[in-house]
Amino acid sequence: MMNVPKLTAIAARIRARVVEMSHAAETPHLGSSLSCVDLLVATYWGPLRVDPAHPLDPNRDRFILSKGHAATALYVTLAEKGFFDPALLDTYDTDGSALPEHPGLQCVPGVEAATGSLGHGLPIALGMALAARIQKRPARQFVLMSDGECEEGSVWEAAMFAPAQKLDSVVVMIDYNKWQATGRSDEIMALAPLAEKWRAFGWDACEVDGHDMAAVLAAVSREPDGSGRPRVIVAHTVKGKGVSFMEDDNNWHYRIPTADEVRKARVELGQPEVRA
Repeated sequence: MMNVPKLTAIAARIRARVVEMSHAAETPHLGSSLSCVDLLVATYWGPLRVDPAHPLDPNRDRFILSKGHAATALYVTLAEKGFFDPALLDTYDTDGSALPEHPGLQCVPGVEAATGSLGHGLPIALGMALAARIQKRPARQFVLMSDGECEEGSVWEAAMFAPAQKLDSVVVMIDYNKWQATGRSDEIMALAPLAEKWRAFGWDACEVDGHDMAAVLAAVSREPDGSGRPRVIVAHTVKGKGVSFMEDDNNWHYRIPTADEVRKARVELGQPEVRA
């Protein structure tokens, strides 16, 4: 593990590159990608046992980006960790690129599942957890979900199944940025109180400020407590985090930043040198 200031600096670098990639490829979902960066950094530089030199090690932990529309954040994180040459990020969402707008299975080393159709990541992770148990492997499974995704019935079927099978190797992080494509998540489907809902389904649930790196790192790094309960971290986040004119503005679910907005964003993130 690294110290919090270093992790915060990595998160700022990742956010700056994500903004550039949205502009260069003219792809949406920028706000959703920025909101989950701290969760990715805390996991990849924290408890996740993965080796970029051996990305298919059968004993590795698995990370599933269930909110596949935030693929840019995952790709930049993987490049920062050394899974592939960062120069590949320049090809994002171009014809023939290994980096599609939504991640494909092993499109690059480190991508464990094809995601983007919401509600699938948790069931996939539970299958991996069962397989690891049968094979007597030490692997854990970390899943990053969106709050709007918690409206899917498949999520709650999986939420019932995991405690029944005592799959305490599973850790779910919910990027609770309070927005989805067309409005406030809590208004569209009355998600709140979200942590209490998961507790009612038998999960060990906690809530954190999803941008407090120390708090997120502590939450995601907790080992299973022996109860057999899987864990869920409801992370309160801000859509568009890190860029003042994007924060909590749902227009950035689909808007593409201009070159000038890229420059302004990079300055705010302490990364003034522009690549895009």
